[in-house]
Amino acid sequence: MAVKLLGHPIHQMLIVFPLGLLGASVVFDVLAMVTGSTGLVTASYYMIAGGVISGLLAAPFGFVDWLGIPKATRAKSIGAIHGLGNVVVVLLFGGSWLLRMPDPLAPSGAALGLSFAGFLLALVTGWLGGELVDRLGVGVDEGANVNAPSSLHGPVTNRL
Repeated sequence: MAVKLLGHPIHQMLIVFPLGLLGASVVFDVLAMVTGSTGLVTASYYMIAGGVISGLLAAPFGFVDWLGIPKATRAKSIGAIHGLGNVVVVLLFGGSWLLRMPDPLAPSGAALGLSFAGFLLALVTGWLGGELVDRLGVGVDEGANVNAPSSLHGPVTNRL
């Protein structure tokens, strides 16, 4: 059972922030390496901060959703790999953020390496999250179909 707000799983609403911010930070770092732009490096630093913080906000909702998955199912094991993998993603980017703090305009090779490793792992964990929702139906409303009524029309107990 997913934790929902207005009929939609909160975890699925929140993950777009860390995924987008952390992914964009790597793109900005690469562009900064090509162009030498300190503005892009600065933006990347703050994107990592926002991505790590928003990842920490999304994680508890994902954990609660995972607790509701039936035991001894493919979804339970995929969810565990997805969740643990994302903890590592946040740790890698968090490490990059800490290494950048003394001089955000000149990230070290280690800081960049941690971000790039986190980005590659996030591609895998993001795919696993998609597998949970799209293939295994985790967090998908039981009545979902192309003509289903708005989630706002469901019983109040399903909206919060």
